[in-house]
Amino acid sequence: MKYRFLARAEDDLVEAFDYYEKAAAGLGAEFLSEIERAIARILLQPQAWARVSKNHRRCRLRRFPYGLIYAITGEEILITAVFHLHRHPDAWRD
Repeated sequence: MKYRFLARAEDDLVEAFDYYEKAAAGLGAEFLSEIERAIARILLQPQAWARVSKNHRRCRLRRFPYGLIYAITGEEILITAVFHLHRHPDAWRD
């Protein structure tokens, strides 16, 4: 199974990376590593994570307060948001 990010999700990812990298050198890279681990978990068990809508699921990161919002589209995982969990739960829909 493959995965890809929507452009908005890529923007979310860059924004979060920049925030963490400014907070402490190397923390942005640790954030990206955590994203990669979450993607690996999703690819292993795409149906395992909590539904947030009819077609979307959320896999929470373990170390950072973020979740990956994704849809399963055939043989692909489409990551639609890199979502900070302290925001309103429906904000990712925008």
